[in-house]
Amino acid sequence: MKIPIGFLATSLALDTFDGQEVAEGLVSFRLPLSDFRLLSYTRKVAGFLALLLLSGCIGDDVIFDTVPEAVRILNPVDSLTVGTSYQLEARFTNNIGQAEERPVAWSSSNTAVIAIDDTGLATALAKGTVRLAAEVPLDGQAPVNDAIEVIVSEEEVIGGPSEERSGAIRTTSSYLLEGSFTLRQDGNDIVLEFGEDYRASTSLPGLYAYLTNNPSTVNNAFEIGRVETFSGAHSYRISGVGLNDYDYLLYWCKPFSVKVGDGEME
Repeated sequence: MKIPIGFLATSLALDTFDGQEVAEGLVSFRLPLSDFRLLSYTRKVAGFLALLLLSGCIGDDVIFDTVPEAVRILNPVDSLTVGTSYQLEARFTNNIGQAEERPVAWSSSNTAVIAIDDTGLATALAKGTVRLAAEVPLDGQAPVNDAIEVIVSEEEVIGGPSEERSGAIRTTSSYLLEGSFTLRQDGNDIVLEFGEDYRASTSLPGLYAYLTNNPSTVNNAFEIGRVETFSGAHSYRISGVGLNDYDYLLYWCKPFSVKVGDGEME
């Protein structure tokens, strides 16, 4: 009997070919039953292990690729001095967490204290406390907004953006992942720091960390790098990213392209 090798490699009834001639093209040879059984067993075990690992990465997590639209003030300020101005910036992200150009409406809760124009330029006019807001309208939905509170004083105060954000990483799979973290500005860089309570599984073949606005995907995410520390306090220095550019920390099983866990930043 002459049967293509490709067929034999995928057949489950390999013992039916014991002692038969196997040929592909003009090349013919004979394989004993034991070799076919070993080949079949090896392929089945390898397939089972790969499926088991993939199932472990996925766990019970149900992944949805959409997130709520949002607008965020990128460079919030805490205080201003009477007579000074500060240029605020905002970024809108759509329902897949991607930055998108949209008109931003700026407003002040008390224009006698701080006036703000259409570009986000805030000018301090008198002492007081003001809520400054950025708003983006949505078609057929309520608008999205972000706001900050600013104190205006007559004494010179060095104002600046918030220095730190924080959160907690959590598992969304069957693998261990937990711990608190902070994200802080350090010069032109930001520093991601994990506390002593951080723990992550060492069983994954390729665990990577990302900053993202959509914790369900690495599309449009910023790759921090491969995870090489799995217990205790440690940190990452990150260049080219602003403190308020992203809202989530994401852990991803890169070889299988599945989510392992995430953490929202406050």
